[in-house]
Amino acid sequence: MGAFLPWYTFTAVILLVIHGGLCVDIIGGNEVVPHSRPFMAQIKGRRGIICGGALIKENWVLTAAHCKVKKSKVILGAHSSKKREKEQQALQIAKGISYPCYDPNTKENDIMLLQLRGRAKLNKAVQPIPLPTSDDDPKPGTVCTVAGWGKTMSHPAKVSTALMEVNVTVIRREICNDKNHYNGKPVITENMICAGAKNGGKDSCDGDSGGPLRCNNVMRGITSFGKKKCGEANGPGVYTRLTKHHLEWIRKTIGGA
Repeated sequence: MGAFLPWYTFTAVILLVIHGGLCVDIIGGNEVVPHSRPFMAQIKGRRGIICGGALIKENWVLTAAHCKVKKSKVILGAHSSKKREKEQQALQIAKGISYPCYDPNTKENDIMLLQLRGRAKLNKAVQPIPLPTSDDDPKPGTVCTVAGWGKTMSHPAKVSTALMEVNVTVIRREICNDKNHYNGKPVITENMICAGAKNGGKDSCDGDSGGPLRCNNVMRGITSFGKKKCGEANGPGVYTRLTKHHLEWIRKTIGGA
């Protein structure tokens, strides 16, 4: 998953990699039915997909603050990462607004809102995802889903040409913080959700950052970061949890705009 700060070019695709080598893409997942996740957004630069995101209003997309969106655009209604599809809508980004307390070092509050130039035309392939009405913290053992167009293999790298999705299981923060996992580098806090598979093999990876984590069909988080080698048992993906403070900030920021 990746809280990626610097850029690296790999197999003709830009992959975001977090400082220190942490990463984000779909490992061990499956291709979804085309256009069945109408809230999914591609954030695309000149060389390819930078991050994912979720449409939350006709002119607003929610993504991760670490995503470098300058000179990028948002593609809605996409299934393919390569082909132009009749369902696709491309909108320019008017501005990116990071959460005021985002800390790139601790990875806390890795949330950003993108205001679009113009509004999306809502249809079967393009629909906003509802914001949660509560900030429930998914319990350990909860099965959640994450989707994206990122890498489908950690090594050797293989980038998806279609929207992929995988089920991941919420893991206790104490486990994610122990010496066999993140060892407090960074600390997995109550503002984060740690999720993966006990034996590895299911994860998000490079290119999936910013996409929504859904638990029981409710958006609960945003893909943030993971370890360099995606899908490892000792490096489950980490997602920014949508807390009460985050939700209040989102609603205040998008308001009636």
